[in-house]
Amino acid sequence: MEPYRFSSGSTPLLLSAPHVGTHIPPELARGMTDAARKIPDTDWNIDRLYDFARDLGAGTIFATHSRYVIDLNRPADGSILYPGASNTELCPLSTFEQEPVYTAQAGPDRAEIDRRVAAVWRPYHAKIGAELARLKARFGYALLFDAHSIKSVLPRFFDGKLTDFNLGTGNGTSCAESLIARLAAVCRAAAAYTTAVNGRFKGGHITRQFGRPADGIHAVQLELAQSTYMDEEHPFTYRDELAQQVRPTLRRLLEEMLAWRPGK
Repeated sequence: MEPYRFSSGSTPLLLSAPHVGTHIPPELARGMTDAARKIPDTDWNIDRLYDFARDLGAGTIFATHSRYVIDLNRPADGSILYPGASNTELCPLSTFEQEPVYTAQAGPDRAEIDRRVAAVWRPYHAKIGAELARLKARFGYALLFDAHSIKSVLPRFFDGKLTDFNLGTGNGTSCAESLIARLAAVCRAAAAYTTAVNGRFKGGHITRQFGRPADGIHAVQLELAQSTYMDEEHPFTYRDELAQQVRPTLRRLLEEMLAWRPGK
């Protein structure tokens, strides 16, 4: 299976969803626990939630493989993304609920990790890099929206219930200040939801790697609480009545990115 599904757009915006994938090759699944095979830590239904992106002219890239195969939002060398906090590995050994991913074995060795990097991680990142370069060449700048979602209550990572909208820009390093200000205003205008900027989720490796405002590439991550659009327990059902309430704000975020121009 290819490591991603890609659709080119007609605007400077590319939407990435690196954790929406659910595929685990059978030879890997055989060594995983029952809990892991339910792939609970997937960013469930993100492609469905943002299905309006292409109508707006945005390009899209959606991962096909589960984060339990390899986490596309972690550095390929396995370095820590959030110092001082609980972190999952490049090839995770435990679920967010701290259940083991693998059964009798300790997890993939270095050679297996390198194989997954070459087969899945590098192609995904190479495609994002190539597309952002193409967009910048065409429009003079490029925009990346990295779309994520997570269970709203996870004591391993944060206390209490997570804020609904969690915008991250690597503490202001991955996009222009004027852009994140406009996006934060969109979220805060949605009175039914709560918003944080560069809080617990400051943007992962993709946002930090590709966001280079000085070079005309602006990247933003949104970590969305899954309670805003789905059931958070297995079988992780998409709740259309909830999704229809949050989708207008998500659409406005992309529209605001497209309306923004560098230097304004």
